[in-house]
Amino acid sequence: MSFSEKLKNNNLDLWNKTHVNHPFVQSIKNGTLDFENFKFYMIQDYKFLIEYCKVISIAVSKSNDFETMSFLSKLIEETLNSEMTLHEKFCKDYGIKKIELLNSEMAPETQAYCNYLISTAYKFDTNLICCALLPCQWGYDEIGRNLGEKNSTEPNSFHKRWIDSYNDPEYHKITSWLINHVDSNEKNIDNKMANNIFRESLKNEYSFWNSAWEI
Repeated sequence: MSFSEKLKNNNLDLWNKTHVNHPFVQSIKNGTLDFENFKFYMIQDYKFLIEYCKVISIAVSKSNDFETMSFLSKLIEETLNSEMTLHEKFCKDYGIKKIELLNSEMAPETQAYCNYLISTAYKFDTNLICCALLPCQWGYDEIGRNLGEKNSTEPNSFHKRWIDSYNDPEYHKITSWLINHVDSNEKNIDNKMANNIFRESLKNEYSFWNSAWEI
């Protein structure tokens, strides 16, 4: 079993609660998620991605090899200049104005998640930062794959478009790199610390979904 699989299996109940069985995820799958919940989520996710890029930037500055620095730098560029633009277009197409993305306040759960990732990035090395990022990157990848295979959404719905955005070869490619990086550095990672960090990120992921579900 790979190191990433160990991290996931050690926290499988919470993983499934967050990325498989959460009602927000299930309601996207069956096409019943209310637009107001989705709008809240999209605004919060936009704000999260900005902080996410800051975390990756810290990881770049702490990297010890060119390959890692190069990939993470590309990930920042892709997120800031491609994903954020697509996010804005997605919102515009469904009536969410850019001013709402910029001026809405962070929900407490979003702020707590961002604070945790930033704090982790300043405290630990690149390998452990990657462990902190893994539940988000890998979780969305798995949701995209699972919901892409079986869903009850309408073809032109925001539910289907969201699923397709994460069931995407480029997204899967990024996820595979991050998983492989963590796996290949297992001997250089404090396993207990990695598990604690992975689990704490996963807890924040759950709270993030919950905040959008319970508005």
